Amino acid sequence: MSTLPEIVPVRQHLTTGQIGDVAAHVRGQLQSLPLAASIRPGMKVAVGVGSRGIGCIGAVVTTLVEELLALGTRPYLVPAMGSHGGGTAEGQAEVLAGYGLGSDRLGILIRSSMETVQIGTTPAGMPVYCDANAVQADAIIVVNRIKPHTAFRNRWESGLFKMLAVGLGKERGAATLHSWGIADAIPAAARVVIATLPVVAAIGIVENGQHQPAQIEAIPAAAIEAREPELLDAAWTHLPRIPLEPLDLLVLQEIGKDISGTGMDLNVVGMWRRTGGPVAPDFRAIVALDLTPNSHGNAVGVGYCDLIPQRLADKVDWPATYTNCLTAGNFNGGKQPITLPTDRAAITAALPRTAPSQARLVIARNTLDLGLLWVSTALLPDIANSPQLEPIGPAQPLTFDAAGTLTLPEALAATHGSP
Repeated sequence: MSTLPEIVPVRQHLTTGQIGDVAAHVRGQLQSLPLAASIRPGMKVAVGVGSRGIGCIGAVVTTLVEELLALGTRPYLVPAMGSHGGGTAEGQAEVLAGYGLGSDRLGILIRSSMETVQIGTTPAGMPVYCDANAVQADAIIVVNRIKPHTAFRNRWESGLFKMLAVGLGKERGAATLHSWGIADAIPAAARVVIATLPVVAAIGIVENGQHQPAQIEAIPAAAIEAREPELLDAAWTHLPRIPLEPLDLLVLQEIGKDISGTGMDLNVVGMWRRTGGPVAPDFRAIVALDLTPNSHGNAVGVGYCDLIPQRLADKVDWPATYTNCLTAGNFNGGKQPITLPTDRAAITAALPRTAPSQARLVIARNTLDLGLLWVSTALLPDIANSPQLEPIGPAQPLTFDAAGTLTLPEALAATHGSP
């Protein structure tokens, strides 16, 4: 008799409104600025792009570059990702190339360096640093997704102000902001960047519940401070959750830096794991099974898992992970959880010693892709009372291959999972 519960595939109804033709939309946004009013032929334009896995980032950046080239400028990409990419120039350029934003695809250079210049100080006396390649530009434009941060609440969280202050600040700037208190340091530093450097605009992206672009706006520099909080409010309305608790176990098939700054979105699994406070949502154990390729070994956030299999541990670049965690002062995020040989061993060990029919288990691909969940049969009464959740298949055993790796029907995921 199996010691593990049976599972049922469940469709979660998430927000779906999206922009159909991303390139045309971005082009229209840039023309409405109008970009030509602040960009002149011959200008060197630094385009700041970060390390997150934004669904439409390729189309957005490609269109921006095309428009800049059409205006006769000399654009180049600058990795705006703090200490990510292992905290090296080569690693940060690799991250951009991994998103299809390499020089070979865009036809422009990636100017990647960890060198910074102090461009000023905040009224409180905090030094503000910026990427040396961005400082040399005649104009700066940053591109980022706007969403709730995983460590604090404010009116400017993970978005454009953060990109200007932390992303372009590289490792030195990011470490400085974290040491001064990141929530207040971000807006203070971003104001200095905008006042001191030729920031002309930013492109803000809000994704729907299925990781698709719901809103994309080109915002002039002077309007970023006022507009970003409004887009953050919109992002909250799209944020997918797991509307089932308490859970004995949440299994994430993957975590990664391209999914969230903490590998998994703590707004989904519980910010209390990082900051303390009330245990909400009440997910009593987390097992993560794999690390995404675009993380390049950076497993920040793995410390918020309770157990992992050896196959995830084997992919971790601990120096890169420690660089990110030390820069952010996120010490718990870099701890290694209990590591067992296989997925099967980790999942079995994480479940309480109760009858399989009573175990409350959810399996999700990651914290961005929550359109398809696999839930244990003990949760079916909860699902029956939720208009968000819809069973789409029969109960079936948890299955593993000969190596003990979890296997789920890929055909069902392709048909019903989030795009």
